[in-house]
Amino acid sequence: MSTFLRWWRFNLVGAMGMVVQLTALAVLSRLIAGHYLSASAVAVELAVLHNFVWHVYFTWRDRCDRSVLPSQVMRFHLSNGLVSLLGNLALMRILVHEARLPLLVSNGIAILCCSVANFCLGDHWAFAGKAKADA
Repeated sequence: MSTFLRWWRFNLVGAMGMVVQLTALAVLSRLIAGHYLSASAVAVELAVLHNFVWHVYFTWRDRCDRSVLPSQVMRFHLSNGLVSLLGNLALMRILVHEARLPLLVSNGIAILCCSVANFCLGDHWAFAGKAKADA
């Protein structure tokens, strides 16, 4: 599969994940008012899990091997999950607390800022071929 087509699929999944994350954040921020960082962390994790499933069966389906699925989910969380979680929390703190931007606008900006790093990590490590990932 070409890198361009994979990038397009990655962004389509990311757009769906963004809806999951923003919806979860909107709901959670109402349920646990005043704790936007906690709500952000849970929303990110829900989006990461959602995106993993879609990436396995859509974005990187040509690299799907059920025997390496446990290691793929671990690598995905260590790469995409950490970039998304740490990047989102750091940027949310800056954008909401310091810049005083609205919560959902801040989260949208944070998601977009993390996407390029997440694609590279997914393509070259989390969903790399077995020999490449083991290296």
